[in-house]
Amino acid sequence: MTPPPDTSPLLPPHARVFVAGHRGLVGSAVTRRLTAEGYEVLTRDRAALDLRDAAATEHLLRQERPDAVVLAAAKVGGIMANKTFPVPFLEDNLRIQLSVIAGAHAAGVPRLLFLGSSCIYPKHAPQPIGEDALLTGPLEPTNEPYALAKIAGIAQVRAYREQHGASYISAMPTNLYGPGDNFDLETSHVLPALVRRFHEAKRDGAERVVLWGSGTPRREFLHVDDLARACLLLLREYDDASPVNVGCGEDLTIAALAETVREVVGFSGDIVWDTSRPDGTPRKLLDVSRLTKLGFSPVIGLAEGIRSTYEWWLRRQ
Repeated sequence: MTPPPDTSPLLPPHARVFVAGHRGLVGSAVTRRLTAEGYEVLTRDRAALDLRDAAATEHLLRQERPDAVVLAAAKVGGIMANKTFPVPFLEDNLRIQLSVIAGAHAAGVPRLLFLGSSCIYPKHAPQPIGEDALLTGPLEPTNEPYALAKIAGIAQVRAYREQHGASYISAMPTNLYGPGDNFDLETSHVLPALVRRFHEAKRDGAERVVLWGSGTPRREFLHVDDLARACLLLLREYDDASPVNVGCGEDLTIAALAETVREVVGFSGDIVWDTSRPDGTPRKLLDVSRLTKLGFSPVIGLAEGIRSTYEWWLRRQ
């Protein structure tokens, strides 16, 4: 395989990269990208390694001695899952982060990328949200445990940089979607849930689809393959304690998203909004100027990305 042309000392050609969470939405995309660029990707299935087990994780990293670690493993879910299971959203994510980041340092891994979430920012943060908005106000209550765990991960990365000089960095992606997404209606995020709801309504000949909330909150969506491109760029070129927002810099209402999904899927019925259900954060648009200055811009449009994701999911059925 041809080695990557990049000669950055932060992630040199032929680097061996351990991807934690390689079967998930983010981890699988990062794995695809790294492999395509000529890097050697190291992985372990959940049955072989529980990343919450600090001793086992450190043992693996000492054995493999990767040049870098991408921490994409996390317990994730939508509003319903976060409201129903706050304990594992807090505790599992804390355990994974403590285990992988501390284990990487103990094993002498020189480079690490921790992937967080845009939900770390205050519910009513000024828009677009810059990285300096962190810890400036109350969080969205529906996903506070998950957000607190991710904030702790940022703090852990910063602490290892400050105390040990570790070249560890953090990235905060916006709402993601794409191949590998979770389409379970009980635990999925909004975009795959909409795809499945409209698909099943079309299949069953339903006259309408009832959706949660008012449809007025605004969200930003990034295809996971674009995120993977950004991750590789950061691994090669970024080395600072401040987290980096990863998004497309544009948002739309949930109602507009629903209309786009309905058109892609081909459902001709009505959309009804159940306003007794929670909306969540009113708006969440990231300021991506820090990433843009590094030369990043997304290449996959929303409608195109939804269409390819829908086709991927259909093939899996």
